Amino acid sequence: MVVPLEYYLGVSVALFSLGVIGVLVRRNVLVILMCVEMMLNAVNLAFIGFADYFKAVDGQMFVFFVMTVAAAEVAVGLALVVAIFRNRATVYVDDLNLLKW
Repeated sequence: MVVPLEYYLGVSVALFSLGVIGVLVRRNVLVILMCVEMMLNAVNLAFIGFADYFKAVDGQMFVFFVMTVAAAEVAVGLALVVAIFRNRATVYVDDLNLLKW
């Protein structure tokens, strides 16, 4: 049983669209970071779909590197959020104007 490439890309586009909407609409920094992760996972799914369709390993290697970058982004982003929360006691984007201390 083979899953067609269109199904991979359809789910990938849906996930990426939900991530973009979440980044644009939400105000909480943690939710925005989760939406960015969802967009990265949508790209990973597209890479895996193309790798399966073309019978190549290149897409799987790209997924490994994207997951590595995503893990680093989560670590740095969460550290920044914790540092900002300790200084400002909020993680809402509207309340964070770091240029005015």
